[in-house]
Amino acid sequence: MGEFASAVVNVAFHGLTLAMVLYLISVGLSVTMGLMGFVNLAHGAFAMAGGYVMTTLMNRWGLDFPLALFGAVAVVMAGSLVLERLLYRRLYGGDELDQVLLTMGLIFVSVGAATYIWGPLAQPMQPPPLLRGQIDVFGRSLPAYRTFLIACGALIVTVLWLALERTRMGAQLRAAVDNLRMAETVGINTSRLFATAFALGSGLAALGGGLGADLLAITPGYALDHLVYFLIVVAVGGLGSIRGPFFAALVVGIADTALKYFVPEFGAFFIYALTMAILLRYPHGIFGRA
Repeated sequence: MGEFASAVVNVAFHGLTLAMVLYLISVGLSVTMGLMGFVNLAHGAFAMAGGYVMTTLMNRWGLDFPLALFGAVAVVMAGSLVLERLLYRRLYGGDELDQVLLTMGLIFVSVGAATYIWGPLAQPMQPPPLLRGQIDVFGRSLPAYRTFLIACGALIVTVLWLALERTRMGAQLRAAVDNLRMAETVGINTSRLFATAFALGSGLAALGGGLGADLLAITPGYALDHLVYFLIVVAVGGLGSIRGPFFAALVVGIADTALKYFVPEFGAFFIYALTMAILLRYPHGIFGRA
């Protein structure tokens, strides 16, 4: 294989890995924003919390990777229910500026809390021994852990799609996203549905933050540093959609990796330009509803 072809394969592989992490973190934000109409800019803080809890359970408590990841998701989901009850619920249906100010405030609180508890440095994340090193895939040597990330992402995308399309809760979510008042009229408990969707979205963010800790370093500024990418995935994919953020994450992940590899002097300029072009053509996102 020629040098250019090899570079293309490497870029596609690493871009796909980034796309899976972005999707896991962003899909919950897409559903909750589409369902609740709440501008939750602090969604990345739940991903950061998942990464911190997981690395702490592994590095300080000696838990195995699967148990630490499960514990991180459980802790973040429980914490998100408390925040939803005490803070978020008060602003449902409220002014969008109030929602932005609240969630931006939560971001800065999370930065300060993370710095105080864990310090300013990135948390080390060591994959389990089975997922270290390289593995052979179709005659190519690829990083084992990143290959695992792609497989996990594909599995979770499938599970989410089946859950949304084939379960009672999925039907209720789709009904509430399409027409909230009509869903309430036919007897759907939207208060409980909001809390459940918020907890699941936060849990997915924690899962993405934990799994992607080797790719997106867990630092106090995590939620702020990556906020733009999470919002791009949601905006381009469309609110309330499962497949939309997946498509958008693929575009952002692969394009960002390719452009930073081939034209690093431009940084993320082309990603922002591409996002503006897409939103000018599809103001509600490619899979969004007008």
